[in-house]
Order: sequence, then C-alpha cells, then structure tokens
Amino acid sequence: MIERHHLAIVSAIVEEGSLTKAANSLCLTQSALSHSIKKLEHILGDKLWTIQGRRIELTESGNKVLALANRVIPQFEHTEQEIKNIANGLQGKLRIGMECYPCFQWLLKVIAPYLKRYPDVDVDINKEFQFGGIGALLSFDIDVLITPDPIYIKTINYLPIFEYELALVASEQHELTSKTFVTPQDLANETVFTHPIELSRLDIFSQFITPAGISLKKHKTIEDIEMMMQLVSANRGVTAIPLWLAQEYQQRLPIKTIKLTEDGIKKCVYIGLRATEKTPHFINEFITLAKNIASEKY
Repeated sequence: MIERHHLAIVSAIVEEGSLTKAANSLCLTQSALSHSIKKLEHILGDKLWTIQGRRIELTESGNKVLALANRVIPQFEHTEQEIKNIANGLQGKLRIGMECYPCFQWLLKVIAPYLKRYPDVDVDINKEFQFGGIGALLSFDIDVLITPDPIYIKTINYLPIFEYELALVASEQHELTSKTFVTPQDLANETVFTHPIELSRLDIFSQFITPAGISLKKHKTIEDIEMMMQLVSANRGVTAIPLWLAQEYQQRLPIKTIKLTEDGIKKCVYIGLRATEKTPHFINEFITLAKNIASEKY
C-alpha cells in the first residue's frame, strides 16, 4: 500500500537530486529511506527508480507515484493547515443574526476589515432572524446575535458593544427642527416612519409614544432605510433612528435631528452569545473589532 511517507520520499528525491540530500531533507537516514522504498517496490512488484551514474531516474512506475505525490501532498498539507487554523480559532464560519435594522450600516464598517484579517473565516449575515434572534441563536442557526433589546436568559451572554442615543429626524423645512427637544404630544399630528417591527419593540413607541397615550396622524412602515431617509428629507414625515446614523445621512441630505424628551432616550447595542459553549478565537476577535470601531466612530 502506498503511504504518505512514500510519496514524500519520491517527491524529495526528484527535488533534491540524490538519495543523501533527500534523506537529509526528510530527517531520515539514507538506509531508512532506501529500506522504505524497497519495501514499497516489493509490494508493487516494480522498481520506482534506477541510478545512472550519479543521476537518479524514475521508472514509469516511479513517475506514476510522483504524479500522485504532486496531487496528494498539497492536499494533505492544506487540510492539516486548515485543521490547525480551526484548532487555533483562525478558521471557521461566523453566522451573524441581526435584530437591529439600523445596525446593519455599522456592521458593514466592521465586516470590511474583519474579512481582510480573517480570510479563512466564512461570514454570513442573516437578516431572516430579525426580531426572533434568540431562537436562532439557541438552535445554532447563528453564532452571534446583534441586538439593542437583549432578553436575559441563562443560556445567553450579552456583551455591550456601544451606547447611542435615539433621535428624531425631520426635514430641515419641518417646524419641529426649531425645538431643542420634542415631547410625545409634538408627534400627534405627524406621519411617523418606522421599520416593519411590532410596536412593542420599537423604542419610539415603547419608550415615547405609547406611555403618553398619544395617537399619531399616521404610522407607516418602510423596510429600506435609504428610502425612509429620502421621504424624511422630502418632508413627508419623521422617523427615529440612532443619532450616529442620522448624522451620517445628515452629511448628504437636508435633515436635522431633535432630542426625544429633554433627557434623550439612551440605548446600547449588544452581541449575544451562547453561554453553554467556548467561543472560538475568530468570534472573540470579531467582538473586539466591533467594539474598537464603535469607539472610534461613535
């Protein structure tokens, strides 16, 4: 039976040009090398090489073994390196679940440098689990959950990534932009845009409108953040998004931000992890990078 060390010997002999050099490159004695190949030749029933003066020439059978070595040895080495990378947390799959529409803009800033640092990590961003991420995390459909609304249970650990303020966004032409802050009553005659999320998980409702018992003129859901901001800038309505995101859009759209209540509404983005398993190195590095980029930008 041809074994890996046989392939390595034939490959080394061709590369080094002599038995002595080949044995040294493989950390073998020349007698051990010769004995190993003679044993293989006996099993195969044919010579693998002949010695012509100082030259070693492969036989037809030897060339067959060399061709096999050229195909198989790189595969062995590649697989071994992949296994080492997996063991050292440098390779694997990172499946990210999102429970935060606006956070996707921030996440893109994290993913770009992360992909360069970890080329052997396959990254998948799954937005199918929006606002149902705990089940996905516990069923191993995702590896990390990004959420501003953690639900604390024993089987999930939440790591705070960065704090932010929720702000009302309106067109520069809107009369509310003259105010230092708005109250729930200020929105009674407004059209308010939000993402298509249940009201109990929309901060503008759960922490602002609903407790005040206010009814809106109109509530319209829009999935695409770009379209939402275009409508706001056209003075078709107002919305509430993280201040940092609003400031990015403010650089290219005629919009302004206003505080929600005099004290503002503070929030925090968390990354949720399963508490029942050891976190791979490449996931820990993703978390570290996420914190670092957030601290630089927000």
